Amino acid sequence: MMDKKVVVYSSDSCLYCRMAKSYLEKNNVSFEEKNVGTDAQARNELAAKGYTGVPVIMVGETEILGFDQPKLKEALGLE
Repeated sequence: MMDKKVVVYSSDSCLYCRMAKSYLEKNNVSFEEKNVGTDAQARNELAAKGYTGVPVIMVGETEILGFDQPKLKEALGLE
């Protein structure tokens, strides 16, 4: 399938984060979740990239702000 590392910056209260994670799971894409609500390092990483909101989904070097399904699908190379 694909060998790009996928990281999802999320928070517990974020509906779009849940939708994004569900989409990835449904498509059998393994990902690392970094919860900015409970993980200060994740929060700092996200701030260093210039983002203040979640979800931010990293697919390799591609950064996707929000649950943008068409962009996510393209970045993952899904049909």
